[in-house]
Amino acid sequence: MIDDGVVLVRGERIEWVGPAAECPDTGPALDDEAGPAGPRTVLPGMVDVHCHGGGGVGFPDASTETAPTAVRFHRRRGTTTMLASLVSAPEDVMVRQTAALAALWRSGELAGVHLEGPFLAASRCGAQDPASIVPVDTAMLGRVLAAGDGAVRSMTFAPEVDGVEHLIDALADHDVRGSVGHTDTDAETVTDIVRRLAGPVSATHLFNGMPPFHHRAPGPVAACLAAAARGEMMLELIGDGVHLDPVTVRTVVDLVGPDRIAFVSDAMAAAGSADGPYRLGALDVTVTDGVARLTTGGAIAGGTSTVLDIVRRAVDESGIDLVSAVRMGSTTPAAFLALAGTLGRLEAGLRADLVITDDRLAPVRVVRAGEDVT
Repeated sequence: MIDDGVVLVRGERIEWVGPAAECPDTGPALDDEAGPAGPRTVLPGMVDVHCHGGGGVGFPDASTETAPTAVRFHRRRGTTTMLASLVSAPEDVMVRQTAALAALWRSGELAGVHLEGPFLAASRCGAQDPASIVPVDTAMLGRVLAAGDGAVRSMTFAPEVDGVEHLIDALADHDVRGSVGHTDTDAETVTDIVRRLAGPVSATHLFNGMPPFHHRAPGPVAACLAAAARGEMMLELIGDGVHLDPVTVRTVVDLVGPDRIAFVSDAMAAAGSADGPYRLGALDVTVTDGVARLTTGGAIAGGTSTVLDIVRRAVDESGIDLVSAVRMGSTTPAAFLALAGTLGRLEAGLRADLVITDDRLAPVRVVRAGEDVT
């Protein structure tokens, strides 16, 4: 934290960061050009590794033409890097969706695609369509990955699904990060899977979509917490005040530290839009007072916040210091995507992705690759 600091940008890159008194350039400051006067905080751009949409558009229903609306919504609110998340669906649908989103990955608008399913536990499907949840089918997965042509960066699966050993091999062959979630298994099975997966491993929205921790049946929650504490896993947390209590967020941070936690929005189409009826994949969703739930059954159906909203809540409601909260909103998820050498911090040489906020951490200006986000 630099109380009176400057971020110097040249072109697409950060050139210098440090105290204003030591700045090698005396030109106008970046935040002097727009917005009302007042205290400003410059943060690195947020990185969201689990997002289903926003601005009225859901990625599972989007085309190459409509998906940018969701990307722009989150970008204007501080998320400069994101994965587009899909949900369980029939093979032909997932192939079509992945191919459409891959075009945005190739153009640099997305950092890739996250597959949340379809190899999940039906008993913990949450807002996933149970009719689309199937045992591991590596041929099906191969066709989805081929449609992405390298765009698929992570996949959520349940460790107990039939054929999981073949899935582990397929993920490693295609450099896809495995994420444990929507599971009903025990702690031992999760621990074993985490150690067998190659490369970075995550837990999909810890606590949500899995049995609660119990002292005689610790389950996936205990296994994931322990794996993160050992440095083997990154934990997703949806700290939006709906999916998790603020004390739960603080407790996990105290246990494993900010370098093993990524704040994710899990946002769906209604993020930034009015209450009312929406869709998440094949299922109907009703949003009331900003909370998305399945119209039938009432399960929470994604979020309506952004990552910067969650960072703000972490500071205001969980009592987490700003530096740690920002690490979880930017630095840690960037490292999970192997982008730590490119973005996720305010450091000379990295891409100039910046969020300039007011004293309430509301975005005043967003810069991506040195250019204003409009």
